[in-house]
Amino acid sequence: MKYLDEYRDPALARRLLEELGRTATRPWRIMEVCGGQTHTLVRQGIDELLPAGMRMIHGPGCPVCVTPLETLDRAMAVAARPGVIFTSFGDMLRVPGSETDLLSLRARGADVRVVYAPMDAVRLAAANPDREVVFLAVGFETTAPANATAVLHAARLGLTNFSMLVSHVLVPPAMTALLEDPDCEVHAFLAAGHVCAVMGWREYEPIAARYGVPIVVTGFEPLDLLEGVLMAVRQLEAGRFEVENQYVRAVRRSGNTDAQEAVRKVFQVTDRSWRGIGALPDSGLELADAYAGFDAARRFDVGGLRPVEDPECIAGAILTGARLPTDCPAYGTRCTPRHPLGAPMVSSEGTCAAFHAAGRTASARSTP
Repeated sequence: MKYLDEYRDPALARRLLEELGRTATRPWRIMEVCGGQTHTLVRQGIDELLPAGMRMIHGPGCPVCVTPLETLDRAMAVAARPGVIFTSFGDMLRVPGSETDLLSLRARGADVRVVYAPMDAVRLAAANPDREVVFLAVGFETTAPANATAVLHAARLGLTNFSMLVSHVLVPPAMTALLEDPDCEVHAFLAAGHVCAVMGWREYEPIAARYGVPIVVTGFEPLDLLEGVLMAVRQLEAGRFEVENQYVRAVRRSGNTDAQEAVRKVFQVTDRSWRGIGALPDSGLELADAYAGFDAARRFDVGGLRPVEDPECIAGAILTGARLPTDCPAYGTRCTPRHPLGAPMVSSEGTCAAFHAAGRTASARSTP
């Protein structure tokens, strides 16, 4: 694992932290909008090693966590139908809906299967022409190209028994909504490297200029994150508000234009409700009219859903960075990875799951 070791060198980490301490003169607040980055920051204790007063704010970077409750309830209503093979990535199976989750539904006899790529669901549809095969398509811009490719392939095969329940969300509108909140404390952003590998960073440039916030495209290893924080602080201290790229080994300003073209062909921008946050205009993707035949939401009528959030869960405040997991009275007691009240505790990218895995306790609470 030499490649990873190069980005986890403790000596280099100490040098970056020392440089950060020399550079920062104010208690800056920096938000990462990526669950993978959150887990690295918390697992490695980076958020606790920053200069006094500086704080990382953990944003809505977990795509599983922000998938609206209505989508989950719809997914379970579809999965429970006879003749349906319901497919999903494994991290969605234990996310609680209003009454149950997909894993429990499978235990009661529903044909719910874990797949490793949306193309696996297409192959299932081709192999089972007498069954309806549905794929739960969630995620940020990162997973949209693979989902678009699966729809294009299903169309070429002429499959009529394949569909997707789509709940894609987009990062820039979420950043804008956070910045327009009068209580926003974010001074700079770390942008998710894998999202920018697909989309590039041109769409972040107007946000940095309009709101006066540095945005640094950052990778996922400890040294990536420390360097990204340092780059953001250097901008803040100099009064610059630009988009910079720390993740030069993987990201270009233009992104992956072939992937973007596939997404534009299959999907169209739509308003989207974010779990725990609410409706954000133009913050999601849905299947374009030309591919409406592959839209499970149109194919399966499951009206009458009344999503009900657990009243004890403060996922919304955690997803926006207003609270830490350890501020929740249920954290680690009534809400655990085995028995989650909300998605941030069960998702592999959730902030609550990161804190719990790192052994953070309520006694270590800090007020944002």
